Amino acid sequence: MAGSASSYTDNAVTTGVGYEYKVVRNASSGTGYGYIATGIQLPAIEERGIIVLLVANNISSSLATEIGQLELDLRADGWVVKRHDVSTSASVTSVRGIVVSEYNAAPSDVKAVYVLGHVPVPYSGNHAPDGHSEHVGAWPCDGYYGEVNGNWTDASVNNSNAQRPQNDNVPGDGKFDHSNFPSPVELQVGRVDLQDMPAFSAGEVQLLQNYLNKAHQYKRKQWVPQERGLVLDNLQWVGNPIAGCAYRNMGPLVGHSNVTDCYPYGSPFSSYVNGQSYMWTYSSGGGLQATDNGVLTFNGADNIATTQNYATTLSMGGVFNMSCGSYFGDWDNRNNFLRAPLGSGQALTSVWAGMPNWWFHHMGVGETIGHGVLLSMNNTTDYQPQNGGWQGSPYNRAHLGLMGDPTLRMHMVAPPAAL
Repeated sequence: MAGSASSYTDNAVTTGVGYEYKVVRNASSGTGYGYIATGIQLPAIEERGIIVLLVANNISSSLATEIGQLELDLRADGWVVKRHDVSTSASVTSVRGIVVSEYNAAPSDVKAVYVLGHVPVPYSGNHAPDGHSEHVGAWPCDGYYGEVNGNWTDASVNNSNAQRPQNDNVPGDGKFDHSNFPSPVELQVGRVDLQDMPAFSAGEVQLLQNYLNKAHQYKRKQWVPQERGLVLDNLQWVGNPIAGCAYRNMGPLVGHSNVTDCYPYGSPFSSYVNGQSYMWTYSSGGGLQATDNGVLTFNGADNIATTQNYATTLSMGGVFNMSCGSYFGDWDNRNNFLRAPLGSGQALTSVWAGMPNWWFHHMGVGETIGHGVLLSMNNTTDYQPQNGGWQGSPYNRAHLGLMGDPTLRMHMVAPPAAL
């Protein structure tokens, strides 16, 4: 196609069949890539498979009503639910064993894992995706619960030099060696975990209750976000295009004309999303640290927001959210900024995006956000650019994790009413 072309028509398509297109543009400044999933009158997905629901046992009683409603919503959306309440002090190997057992019983049917509450967090790797030498070590690795047949070792990495002991990784400590998954991830994974967020006046149970209720209302179309996107990239000085995943995803999902590009050195991101409505947002800025009663926290990003903002004055208007900045992609810590949006406003998901890139374009044809998580965790060559940011190559992926319900879709179907 000519470089000036802005459209393409494919006449050799069949109604009811999904198609995926890759667009490559070569220019003197570099090569651009884009992807879109589409189709004509695609059939509805009636059966989505089995989802393993892992519930932290310290919340199962207090949230019995909300968790029961969650199970009903999942079944209504085509999932078969296999629920397991697990101890918050269980070993990560025993928790994974639950998933593996379910998978082995029906390997063609088990598709996803939903982690609810502070189910034990796996750690793996010897890397610092944010580029800080003091942050090299093991990071949270929920993909461990979605990878069911690889050999996870805890023998070779020996690093006790991290700023936080949680990132230290030495042989036999229960943290795994792998900065990349030892074999392809089989299952979609997402986590809703609002433990240890004292910036909020509400406690863990109330925050989870609020999340489950707004997710339920979203699934029932009791509220519908505006199909538009918002980008504030306060890391434009970085030599690699971290924010590329924002434009690459939002274009095919809400349309380029519906994406607002904010001036990064003016008003903060929080001022644009407060009380507003956006299907997608992306924000990036230098990561912030603060101390809370002697505990080091990763609580914000420069000219974006802080966890304290989300907890007090900010009502988050973005539903599906991507963000990037130092530190907070390591999310298992007090008042963590990646988890904070889930406790505010309309936010339902949050990912640390850009190092490497995420791929959500299939949500435009009815796929779950978990589908994009699975693609992203496994992506090495299928989608370009992978982008390692400060990591360089190889582009480690073990730190990728979805904060939020993995079964969420952009377009839900309202149930029958007024019968």
